Amino acid sequence: MKNYDFQRGFNEKQISHMHQAADIAEELVSNNYQLSSRQWQKTPYEIKTLVELEHNEIVDIPYAQLVRYQARKKRSELSSACYDYYKICVQDHNILSAYKNNQGINLFSFFLYIITHELIHIVRFSRYLHLFHATEHERFIEEKKVHRKTKEILRCLHMASLKPVLEFKGWQMN
Repeated sequence: MKNYDFQRGFNEKQISHMHQAADIAEELVSNNYQLSSRQWQKTPYEIKTLVELEHNEIVDIPYAQLVRYQARKKRSELSSACYDYYKICVQDHNILSAYKNNQGINLFSFFLYIITHELIHIVRFSRYLHLFHATEHERFIEEKKVHRKTKEILRCLHMASLKPVLEFKGWQMN
């Protein structure tokens, strides 16, 4: 096991691994949903870790939280100039805790699953396959669908380090 400091957020190496996983996740999701880079530009998002989050973006569970904001193009008062902007709020403390307590989990593969999962949500929201604001029951059903889709996409990689992540029982379904 690598020597990580579990008392804080991610270290530089872990953040680098997270960004590498995000690049792969975006490519996988793009290929699966047939998205071009131009289409991603129409649905902007960013990934932020614990030290970059606002107080209300930090949660006890799950491993990442997707927050949607409304943005407006500069110098435009038109409501048509508004667009959705997503922030993937990575919960370092929850991820590091799960990693520490599940020795078979590879952190890079864990990042890959988490980011792929959140990107699938973004695609589904932007295509109106699911509403961002939904009842608790509807969110539960959506989580199950997104977990299934995440596993389907990642199984194509045939990475040995993904198997324990795909079999991980700690995914929150609520």
